[in-house]
Amino acid sequence: MRAARAVLTLLAGLAIGAAHAPVAGAPDFPVRPIRIIALSSPGSGPDFVGRLIGQRFTEAWGQQTIVDTRPGATGIIGSEIAARAAPDGHTLVILTSQAVIVSVMYRNLTYDLVRDFAPIGLIAWTPFILAIHPSLPAATVGELIAHAKANPGKLRYGSGGTGSPPHLSAEIFKSMTGIDVLHVPYKGITPAMTDTIANQVQMIISVIPAILPTVKAGRLRPLGVTSARRAPLVPDIPTIAETVPGYEFVGWYSLAAPAKTPAPVLEGINAELNATLKSAAFRDRLSALGAVPLGSTRAELAAYIREQSKKMDAAVKASGAKPE
Repeated sequence: MRAARAVLTLLAGLAIGAAHAPVAGAPDFPVRPIRIIALSSPGSGPDFVGRLIGQRFTEAWGQQTIVDTRPGATGIIGSEIAARAAPDGHTLVILTSQAVIVSVMYRNLTYDLVRDFAPIGLIAWTPFILAIHPSLPAATVGELIAHAKANPGKLRYGSGGTGSPPHLSAEIFKSMTGIDVLHVPYKGITPAMTDTIANQVQMIISVIPAILPTVKAGRLRPLGVTSARRAPLVPDIPTIAETVPGYEFVGWYSLAAPAKTPAPVLEGINAELNATLKSAAFRDRLSALGAVPLGSTRAELAAYIREQSKKMDAAVKASGAKPE
């Protein structure tokens, strides 16, 4: 009996250990709950993606993973918090195209996107949808452009804040079409969408997961997607480029940690992230949000951020977009 109890105890211990397996190469991680900072409002794309990733991390490591949304100042506040967090892997951050835009648009930040963050891996990319209030007399991108030109300065568009991807994508759209539309920045895409539905502003550009429910309900009218090709999730919505040749703007999601986080911890998180992105069920959930799963090495993400910084810097200068 004693031998049997000993075997059962050993098996129970092994089962518990398997359910709470530490990151490979980093036996002391994780030892407490993990926080993923999303630099945007609740219900936004980064919030959705962070929760999906967090659920898988919780299942893999047996430590609760929570998403901490920090939309203030176009994500600057959340970036500062992430950059100053203990570099032990228990605080992570969803870096997106917004973080890069902010880094090239604002010159007096207290953090540096390259110096103060350690890349972990790319998660996904996603197009945006340009939508308008149904009261506007426009059913196509071309008709919107014609209406805006006939009413210069009378239309307003909302965004999740100055320096957000919807802001820059709209400014590029304005510069390429020559329309005069007033920018109204909000503290996150959710209040911007609420005011668009209420016709306080007439136009918005948003990631698919945040705007699709209101589009399907008929509360907003979709006119075009910002990617060069039609989005698989909404194939009936034409691209803006079909009316404005050369127009393209997509968002992307990545995972990072504070600089000086130990390499074994970073590599372990990268391995779990890439394993998650290979899961058919997880890929389906991302695709349902309008996102295309990616995955990468840490070095590939670092190179991608450098490349995007150059691209966004050129786009900001060409569009004339400025902090407001």
